[in-house]
Amino acid sequence: MTSTLFNTVFEASIIKYHIKNDIGMPFSSDYSKDSIEYLLSKKNWIDTVQWHLEDVIRDPYIFPEKALTVKRMIDKSNQDRTDLVEIIDEYFFNQLKAVKSLPDAFIATETPAWAIDRLSILHLKIYHMREETVREDAADEHRTKCAYKLEILLKQKEDLSLAINQLFENIKSGKAVIKTYKQMKMYNDPNTNAYLRKSEKE
Repeated sequence: MTSTLFNTVFEASIIKYHIKNDIGMPFSSDYSKDSIEYLLSKKNWIDTVQWHLEDVIRDPYIFPEKALTVKRMIDKSNQDRTDLVEIIDEYFFNQLKAVKSLPDAFIATETPAWAIDRLSILHLKIYHMREETVREDAADEHRTKCAYKLEILLKQKEDLSLAINQLFENIKSGKAVIKTYKQMKMYNDPNTNAYLRKSEKE
């Protein structure tokens, strides 16, 4: 399990989405549903759709009704993203749970899947920043600034990819502990969101 695989899947997913660039286009994959590639491509698809929803919601002239609809879509997307990250973490945990941790093993600040989540978002930043560097309707100054930002993003991807590889290497060697955590989001559940609970009673 290396970042080379993750990067390859994310790049392919983003290119596939932008063939039609349609927020309403359903996710599809040629990967087996029980494969990590399927989970990763679905994760990135959610991120890519949400990226464009976030663009739409920032339209200062958007009609309130449309804004509410898009906001609901973003809320659902965030929950779907969180759920899928946890599923990916479970996949890694099951793959590596037999590894015996050393007595002085460390616990990373985030799980493998949440680090990979950041990598997925970084790929989207790179894709869209690269678009800005070649926009024919943009000023030279804009393209130059975006080219500089793109260089930084590419370096971030390189560093994050290395960090993810190091995390997996440390887990496999017993130097790091692999754990899974649930986000325990409360605001979507009337049982834990006092406002929703109140609304249901009214």
